[in-house]
Parts: sequence; C-alpha cells; structure tokens
Amino acid sequence: MKKIQLEILGLSSSQSQTGSFALVLGERDGNRRLPIIIGMFEAQSIAIQIEKINPNRPLTHDLFKSFAEQVNVSITEVLISDLKEGVFYSKIMCTDGEKEFELDARPSDAIAIGLRFGVPIYTVESVLSEAGIILSDLEEEEEESEEAATVKSTSTVSGSSKEPLHETSVDDLNKMLNDALEKEDYEKAAKIRDELNKRN
Repeated sequence: MKKIQLEILGLSSSQSQTGSFALVLGERDGNRRLPIIIGMFEAQSIAIQIEKINPNRPLTHDLFKSFAEQVNVSITEVLISDLKEGVFYSKIMCTDGEKEFELDARPSDAIAIGLRFGVPIYTVESVLSEAGIILSDLEEEEEESEEAATVKSTSTVSGSSKEPLHETSVDDLNKMLNDALEKEDYEKAAKIRDELNKRN
C-alpha cells in the first residue's frame, strides 16, 4: 500500500454551516487537494497547534499527548486510510518502543494529535483519487464544455443558487465545484465533491 504524504494548506470557517470548518490538505509532491469538513473544537485545536499558542489549560489532544508520554508511547504517523459513503476514516500509528499498534480515530482528532507529536500525515491513493480535487483538471473540463459560460452566468455565478445539490445536473455541479475552488470556498467544494461521488 503506497502512502502519499499530505500537508495542511488551510483552515477556514464554513459560510453555510455554523460550527463547521474546512480543513484543506494538499498532496506534498502533487497538485491534488483534500478538503475535510471538521467540527469547531477540532478546528480550534488544530489552529492552536499550528499557531504555536499555549492554552491556559490543556485541551483534550494535549491531554492525550501527556498521557502517551507518561506511558512511553509515541506516535509515528497519521494515516487517512479510507472513505466510505462520504465519511473519512483514519488511524494513529503508535509504538511503545517494542511493538507497533494503531488506533482508529476521526481524521480531525488524528491530525490534531499528529501535529502535537510533529509526525507526518499520509493518505492512500484510493482516498485521494476519490475525494481529491485537482484544479488543472477542472479548468480543462470547463474549457471543453460549450455551456460553461451560460451556466456560470445563471445559477452559479454568485455561488448562491438555492437549487438543492441532489437536484442539480452533473455538468452544473462540476461548474459549481470549479467556482467554489476559484473562490477558495473549500467547505462548499467538499459538499459538491461528495454529491458527485454519490452519483459515480
């Protein structure tokens, strides 16, 4: 199983869903991006670690690190291992110096913990090929579509079309996805990507 290393590219608040954030991961040696929708607490925990802020009291992920260190367990890597029905699954790879073991975790928790241990974040090709977004490919698709200009000028130019995603055509979804990426609205892009994956 070939692993692909990821890096955190950004973390932005959701414009359509209160309390949700889009965590954008990028392929280290490529141009694919992997947006994952996470909760407010996990987003705060990740942001605090990225910004090197020391909270007055330890957060849950800080507590996990302290506990692991006390029992001589270290984290070696974080792996986003699977995607089923739009839900990401991940594993925290651990060692006590003699044996290695893994813990199931939500990607947001795994990444928040992984950041505290300074370990790499990986995924596998099956996850990245299904949920990854490639900007260059989307631009090529738009050029090939004769209706691109018409679609943009009607329902998706402002990104505020009120038509539910499940009632939108695949062509329109692709244009909306490209529009969301141009505006760096990764939370919306992730929802559109999930809807497209359901239809494939």
